[in-house]
Amino acid sequence: MDLMGGICKRVTIRGLAFAMLLVVLVGCSRAPPEPSPSAPTDTPQPQEPTESVEPAAAEATATVTWVPAAEELVIEEYPVPQGSRPHDVAPAPDGTVWYTAQRLGELGRLDPSTGVTDRIPLGSGSAPHGVIVGPDGAPWITDSGLNAIVRVDPATHAVQVFPLPSGGNANINTAAFDRNGVLWFTGQNGVYGRLDPADGSVEVFDAPRGRGPYGIASTPDGAIYYASLAGNYVGGLDPFTSRVTVLEPPTAGQGARRVWSDSKGRLWVSEWNAGQLAMYDPSTSTWQEWRLPGDNPMPYAVYVDELDLVWLSDFGANAIVRFDPSSESFDVLELPSAGANVRQILGRDGEIWGAESGTDKLVVVRSP
Repeated sequence: MDLMGGICKRVTIRGLAFAMLLVVLVGCSRAPPEPSPSAPTDTPQPQEPTESVEPAAAEATATVTWVPAAEELVIEEYPVPQGSRPHDVAPAPDGTVWYTAQRLGELGRLDPSTGVTDRIPLGSGSAPHGVIVGPDGAPWITDSGLNAIVRVDPATHAVQVFPLPSGGNANINTAAFDRNGVLWFTGQNGVYGRLDPADGSVEVFDAPRGRGPYGIASTPDGAIYYASLAGNYVGGLDPFTSRVTVLEPPTAGQGARRVWSDSKGRLWVSEWNAGQLAMYDPSTSTWQEWRLPGDNPMPYAVYVDELDLVWLSDFGANAIVRFDPSSESFDVLELPSAGANVRQILGRDGEIWGAESGTDKLVVVRSP
């Protein structure tokens, strides 16, 4: 257990300007770093049939309009043990926040009300990447070091490991649950797969175009889509046949990295290579794209909140970026720490959480 302090920054957004009204720094203790885990290797399973959908004629890229935001937003950072390299976060129903300590091979649990962090070792060789809270209320982890899906009991911290079928390393990435409670996951080495928690069975399939499957998300009706960074597409998964329908964004070589759904089932995609935010509407099979502000935007994470506002992390600006689809406008929130490298965003009502892999901190943006 580690006791950490927090850094608080209150920001009034005024277009491109940032007003820092308050900064409070609380001293904190840090745990010493531990050795980095090693990763085993794995082979993909036989390829499933795929379908391809060509993009509808894309509308012209919408104009980005800067508009003032009416409210103040509070940005607060929470240090986690030194050497953690937190990769993903998952706010829990009880107000705590789970995160993957990729370099230490641990799952962490931060209590924002106290700054206390609990550390749960996941096993020798662990290198956890993603974490989500499942329908059972437990954290489910994609662990590239163990080449496995891992479940941690939130009460006892007991660790349950579901290894992928034997073979090479999938470089397992992120996961999402479908409407039937089946967990789907991606592997950057060119695979996607499914775990049925009811019987513990795990299946792995070859992905279209090989390497690249990265972010994955479910829609309100339980459909599953993933983004392929190296493959430059979004894949729609059929939960009954395990087939993938390839959806082509308008910009070639865009580097679709992560994907998230809004309340209408529209898909929002961070285009890493193109510096753009994309939206695909399955009901009309149409795309739209918007370039992020700045000279060198590098959108990594994407998340849609309860108000259908879209949030991204931008490595190029060292910022959290908010996009309002109704006005097609961006607000940019500069992060307090340089080189934050926020790789994933998740939220709950009134809070947007990110993992600062470059600073060993978690960060939250709170609405008043």
